[in-house]
Amino acid sequence: MAPGLPTAMDRPHFIGIGGAGMSGIAKILAQRGAEVAGSDAKESATAEALRALGATVHVGHAAEHLADDATCVVVSSAIREDNPELARAHERGIPVVHRSDALAALMHGLRPIAVAGTHGKTTTTSMLAVSLSELGLNPSYAIGGDLDAPGSNALHGDGEIFVAEADESDRSFHKYAPEVAIVLNVELDHHANYASMAEIHESFETFAGKIVPGGTLVIAADQDGARELTRRLAGSVRTVTYGESEDADVRILSVVPQGLKSEVTVVMDGAELTFAVSVPGRHYAHNAVAALAAGVALGIPAAELATALAAYTGVKRRLQLKGEAAGVQVVDSYAHHPTEMTADLEAMRAAVGDARILVLFQPHLFSRTQELGKEMGRALSLADASVVLDIYPAREDPIPGITSDLIIEAARAAGADVTPVRGKDGAPAVVAGMAKAGDLVLTMGAGDVTDLGPRILDQLSSTGK
Repeated sequence: MAPGLPTAMDRPHFIGIGGAGMSGIAKILAQRGAEVAGSDAKESATAEALRALGATVHVGHAAEHLADDATCVVVSSAIREDNPELARAHERGIPVVHRSDALAALMHGLRPIAVAGTHGKTTTTSMLAVSLSELGLNPSYAIGGDLDAPGSNALHGDGEIFVAEADESDRSFHKYAPEVAIVLNVELDHHANYASMAEIHESFETFAGKIVPGGTLVIAADQDGARELTRRLAGSVRTVTYGESEDADVRILSVVPQGLKSEVTVVMDGAELTFAVSVPGRHYAHNAVAALAAGVALGIPAAELATALAAYTGVKRRLQLKGEAAGVQVVDSYAHHPTEMTADLEAMRAAVGDARILVLFQPHLFSRTQELGKEMGRALSLADASVVLDIYPAREDPIPGITSDLIIEAARAAGADVTPVRGKDGAPAVVAGMAKAGDLVLTMGAGDVTDLGPRILDQLSSTGK
């Protein structure tokens, strides 16, 4: 049986409870019997889901939202010191706990799998959660996105396995002590916190060093940053590599596209194994193989887990089909790093063949655009045409001179057809005006561009194109 509540977390208060990472921890605590409360900037379906579990969720941030009997206040790195609820917690001497410490406490006493990497974490964590559930192992899990099935980003299960997405962006993944760790890739990102690849590698080395004695690191064999990490860790931890490289321990022999699915064949311990992946693209096939290797490292039979992986049908915002109108399909992509953008566009190209792909892209963060704007523009050249919005700031203040024009100029230099749109409200009409029957529209980015997919479908329906 899974353990109960961590000490001093029986009446937690979450600041920013609606966030993907925060809400997952809050849900698990509520399911374990805690009296959960918290606040978020706006009303949401996530807030309603938390209330259905018995949590008290306030809209807006105010000192009076923090109850006097709260045993701790849980925050993420996005919460600023001038938040009124955080200020009240300091005044009253209520312990303040970072969400990574809260998650680490939830995993204590279980068999954790921690999934890390610059991108692909949510998908791989979700694949493990779904497949282990399909096998009746009843894992607990905390994911940075909502599953298509079973419909939640977190669950308290009564099994012994806990699957968690491990966030490197603020080095909080150093708090975990997994039995199995996955590193999907190691690239420079999160430029507000990391100044160089040297710092990134040092951070991932620290993460790998937290694996419990006798545990396993599952790591990509094909990606340069991951290979360098493997070299640095040589002999310090049991390592299982996966990928298409000839020297991979779990070698991918083929990835055969089958519409919006694919068939994957691997060699493990000298034996071939073929299984289905119910989402498109080579990068998702690699994620599935990473999940397979991690499960096998925990002692789960490879053939059983491979079959169960087919039950995974996707995560919201990860190439999620939003609908079809006037012969145009609209798909939502969370991709916001150039590598992710390229992977999703290549996956869509393999799925739709010669059909036109139109992208509505919203850059995410000024710092990321400053460092990777040119690469984002080159990625957009893989589409037949793109519309580029203003930068979504999220937690950042503007940086002088850094705008989406950096991306637009780079895209045009790479030969791309790009249309800038200032202010996202006019974008659905622009995209619908460009689209014609047989096209695929991809809304892309980590911000609120996801809200525009349904509006594009409405525009297409109303114009009858």
